Amino acid sequence: MTTASTTKQLQICRIKFPEIKLQTRDAHKLRGYFGTLFKEHSPILHNHYEDGRFRYKYPSIQYKVIQNTPMLLGIGEGAELLPKLFLKIKELDISGKKYPISSKNIEVKNEETGYSSQLHEYSFATLWMALNQKNYPKYQNLKTTTEKEDMLNAILVGHVLSFLRNTNIELDDNERLMAKVNLREKSTLFKENKMVAFTGSFIINAKLPSEIGLGKSVSRGFGSITAP
Repeated sequence: MTTASTTKQLQICRIKFPEIKLQTRDAHKLRGYFGTLFKEHSPILHNHYEDGRFRYKYPSIQYKVIQNTPMLLGIGEGAELLPKLFLKIKELDISGKKYPISSKNIEVKNEETGYSSQLHEYSFATLWMALNQKNYPKYQNLKTTTEKEDMLNAILVGHVLSFLRNTNIELDDNERLMAKVNLREKSTLFKENKMVAFTGSFIINAKLPSEIGLGKSVSRGFGSITAP
């Protein structure tokens, strides 16, 4: 049972294009295509305001490729906006290659989100970008696997708290999130730079919507989670 005070019915919209197959790394191309196509509609589509300033907020619209299927995820205000715009889409243009769209799977529903008195397990469907320029050296200097795991547990809790705060879900003072990660290091290219990212799973005392992103660069598809 989750506590009524800290869970919220969060509106989620998922739009999937099952007939189109892309690579996971193409998620940022989806973001670029749709952000440009609908740039006059709302800054939440591309996380920039009209004057070019960056919108520093958890992205309420996210672009992903999960198991080769491109998808768009809308959260809250993003979930309200997506169906209005994307019912009109007839094709995708990815790096100049046009993909006609004959079918879309569109799902809009409210999902219970927030602190839970039970443990829930999630897997990373795309690489989790846990580290930044500030904490990467600290992570590299840790001597033992246990120390690194403890650090990643704390970072993950921070990412989940950030997601909850940005969706207006606040925890009570007596509710503390705890996470246990089971991860493997992976190397990935991000904006032409080699980065350390992670794949694997985690257990946490929170209910989270499947396919939301945690950590850095979630609008570009990183850190997408799935429930078993």
